[in-house]
Amino acid sequence: MRATQSLKSILARREAVSVPGAANSLFARVIEDLGYEAVYVTGAGVANMHLGAPDIGLTTVTEVAGAVAAIADAVNLPIIVDADTGFGNAVNMVRTVRLLERAGAAGIQIEDQVFPKKCGHFTGKDVIPATEMVQKVKAAVDARRDGDLQIIARTDARAIEDLDRAIERARAYIEAGADATFVEAPVSAEELARIARDLPVPQVANIVFGGRTPDPGRQALAGMGFSIVLYANAALQAALKASFDVLGALKRDGSLEAVADRLASFEERQRAVDKEAWDAREARYRIA
Repeated sequence: MRATQSLKSILARREAVSVPGAANSLFARVIEDLGYEAVYVTGAGVANMHLGAPDIGLTTVTEVAGAVAAIADAVNLPIIVDADTGFGNAVNMVRTVRLLERAGAAGIQIEDQVFPKKCGHFTGKDVIPATEMVQKVKAAVDARRDGDLQIIARTDARAIEDLDRAIERARAYIEAGADATFVEAPVSAEELARIARDLPVPQVANIVFGGRTPDPGRQALAGMGFSIVLYANAALQAALKASFDVLGALKRDGSLEAVADRLASFEERQRAVDKEAWDAREARYRIA
């Protein structure tokens, strides 16, 4: 089964499959090692980890494509890619979809924010006219070479207009050909339930730790009918806290003794990057 077909099947099940985000190949390998079914290439994570910058539209499509290609080489999971606004207008969307599909995407998420966009849980967002986003969705659908590549259309209108307008926009994007939709930043379990109930295609929920949307848990979200639940930056937030804690202790104490239990062992680190397989390749191709 191709990765695109696998992702399409996951979406069709509507079982609220948890999909963690990865900004790099190491996080993606951890996600695969733990048995998750898919991985999400987080735009915010790429901005935070690659640029050391906030999620305010500073990344380029080639930077995101590079991250996708590296992750596709490292894991065998279906990859959902956060493509922001498509990095421009409907014409730019064509190149974005082709570039990310070639890099290894099984699904591409696009959104209706004004470019440059912001994190969906920031204030100060704005959205383009729904008619403009409809054309961008159509361009994305037309640009894909694999008909099973999943086009996921996100709307940020809930925070700017209201939930009714956001659902109206999602319906328009479905009519334009989106395979799934994603209403960003609902603020209650009741709003989550309405989104899944009122929209006919598979739905994506986004749980941001510290963000606007509550986390009712996988069982509740599956009962509502959601297909995928993104935890886009859980790994990043965990790594950031651990980095501050461990490096803070090192600065304070001049050693790692007090935080040794917070560190992966040397062996765990090598296993995470599959060093044994690389050793086997080295042995196989060694010149006698």
